[in-house]
Amino acid sequence: MSGLVELLGNKLLAESGEISTTDALSGKGAVALYFSAHWCPPCRGFTPQLAGWYSSDLKAKGLEVVFVSSDRDDKSFQEYFKEMPWLALPYSDREKKDELSKKFKVNGIPSLIILDADGKVITKDGRQAVSEDPTGEEFPWKAKTLQEVMNGAKIIGDAQETTGESLFGKVFAFYFSAHWCPPCRGFTPQLAQWYTKDLKSKGLEVVFVSSDKDEEQFKDYFKDMPWLALDFEDRKRKTQLSGMFGVRGIPALVIVDKDGSVITKEGRGAISSDPEGVKFPWYPPAVGNAKDGPGNINEMPTVVGFCETSAAEDQVAIEEAMTSVAKQYIAKQKASGEESPEFNFIIATEAAGVAERLRKFLSLPALSQEKQEAMPPKLMLVDIPSDGAFYDGPSGEISTAVLEKFLLEYKAGSLERKQLS
Repeated sequence: MSGLVELLGNKLLAESGEISTTDALSGKGAVALYFSAHWCPPCRGFTPQLAGWYSSDLKAKGLEVVFVSSDRDDKSFQEYFKEMPWLALPYSDREKKDELSKKFKVNGIPSLIILDADGKVITKDGRQAVSEDPTGEEFPWKAKTLQEVMNGAKIIGDAQETTGESLFGKVFAFYFSAHWCPPCRGFTPQLAQWYTKDLKSKGLEVVFVSSDKDEEQFKDYFKDMPWLALDFEDRKRKTQLSGMFGVRGIPALVIVDKDGSVITKEGRGAISSDPEGVKFPWYPPAVGNAKDGPGNINEMPTVVGFCETSAAEDQVAIEEAMTSVAKQYIAKQKASGEESPEFNFIIATEAAGVAERLRKFLSLPALSQEKQEAMPPKLMLVDIPSDGAFYDGPSGEISTAVLEKFLLEYKAGSLERKQLS
């Protein structure tokens, strides 16, 4: 309960007025944060459904809902809240609303984040969970592990049949694809060639998860694949896997480690850039390089180490310092079960591409690619999910101690917030 109070503050709003968060949520089996707004048509479509399910079954099951408003003013909020049979975060607490949106990476509405009694995430896809189970038979919709989802799954291929359990203990990839999809038809022969020539012998297994329109199309497509497939009739597991990995488009390739943890959801890019499997199993580096693209900079606070004009040995030392700190946050993420680390880390070693654009956005001096004037290394922190905020860091030496101090100051709120240009 203390976790929920810390998360939501001491007061919530009920139909009768303000109420203590502790009193309002005491004894609840789960709490759903409902990010919504009256101006949003999908929200206006979903809210009456959720209200009906809540009143009929879900409230009795132990669910409480807290409306977190994205309405444009208090009047709109009040009118919309009248239609809701649950609680709300006071509209005046815009800072708390922004904090919650950032914490749970809410990029669109309606969004339903379901938490346990301690404030820990049960599922960020509460809308789908509730829509598929509106009477709450599986309340509180605790997300299944990959092993639980694959337990008993029928896996076919190589003129034999096996089970989902047999996949674990080896590195494997789920290949989400369909014959009707032109990019899939272009990528599948390439992947088949790479798999047959090098990747299978490296230890990679591939499991085709079909989005074909019927079993006949599935069979016609699968006959050209040299790997395994999830049984086409198992549409429920196909849906579960797509939701688990956030698959929004195909072809998609998700690479899974021996223990069932995700190595990368960007397997297509990883393998395309290394078809011989030299970097198998393609663990993402703790520190990305700006020359390889922006990485997750749009999704999480990102520390950028600019050192384009530094000597090669100094760049190596800076990357080692950043890697040491990054691995600490990765370890914390794995221990807590969070979806991603608290921070993303990027080093800029060349005055081109993403590094060049970032310098412009962060109002840093531009570097000429023809004649580079030596400049000291510079740390910056970019927080795009927080409405495009950024923070100046120290110049000069970038060591583990310097980086840790910078992050502590950021978390303490002692750095001046600036806005991306």
